[in-house]
Amino acid sequence: MYELVQVGEKTYYIDCPAKMGIYKINDTDVCLIDSGNDKDAGKKILKILDANKWKLTMIINTHSHADHIGGNNLLQQRTGCKIFSVGVDTAFVQHPILEPSFLYGGYPCKEIRNKFLLAQPSKVEELTEDFLPEGMRMLRIDGHSFSMVALKTEDDIWFLADCLTSENIIQKYHISFIYDVKAYIESLQIVKTLSGKLFIPAHAEPTEDIQKLVHINLEKVTEVISNLKDICFNPISFDDILKAIFDKYDLTMDFNQYVLVGSTIRSYLTYLRDLQIVGIQFVDNKLLWYTMK
Repeated sequence: MYELVQVGEKTYYIDCPAKMGIYKINDTDVCLIDSGNDKDAGKKILKILDANKWKLTMIINTHSHADHIGGNNLLQQRTGCKIFSVGVDTAFVQHPILEPSFLYGGYPCKEIRNKFLLAQPSKVEELTEDFLPEGMRMLRIDGHSFSMVALKTEDDIWFLADCLTSENIIQKYHISFIYDVKAYIESLQIVKTLSGKLFIPAHAEPTEDIQKLVHINLEKVTEVISNLKDICFNPISFDDILKAIFDKYDLTMDFNQYVLVGSTIRSYLTYLRDLQIVGIQFVDNKLLWYTMK
């Protein structure tokens, strides 16, 4: 765990639950792509940097979820590095309380003010092409989060953040977090057209061919949509929809799963509502969802 793997002349990744990238700007300075899920991850990154006599000058956060920004605070304090993110997620990196608040829909209960959903704050700047290290390019792949970015290095290596989930994780959990289903589908359609020597999703094994994994993830989205249409055959409340999804996939509910899966299912319902596939009605002061077609 936290093994450094070289995949190009200037490009490395750290093999861990949420894979991180390292790109050599020159012989001594490096750019880190994401920072892991907590200060312990940050300490392990520092050991890797020290062992290779590298200086951390910048971190690029692909998006603002806690398992990608958790090491920011410690690394910034220890190295003085600059941190960059894109779009709305920049505000979430700087003010991480926004993440559990957004997921819960109000001030978050203490059960979800944990390191899995709430990172430490860090100073962050908006990432533009002007700030990218020479030889690196960025591509917006929104959907999983408000504003997520994929990064390609000079070695023809793509870091794809959380736009894809491994087949094993999909088979086990079925519901991958999605903020905007329409944007997510559109991003995957873009990703499957990309060319590169190697593709490194944060939560799947690196692969030279990204097509199969894109197909698996899109298939699961289609399956979830089909299940929701069936569940909403008769008017049904959101809580009953969520229970039906957990029962369907034999998932165990806790507070983390309640907000993560719950938020995702709301996003699916919004997608279907915008397409006029499901409708809504208010009965006895309850919002009910029903399939229209």
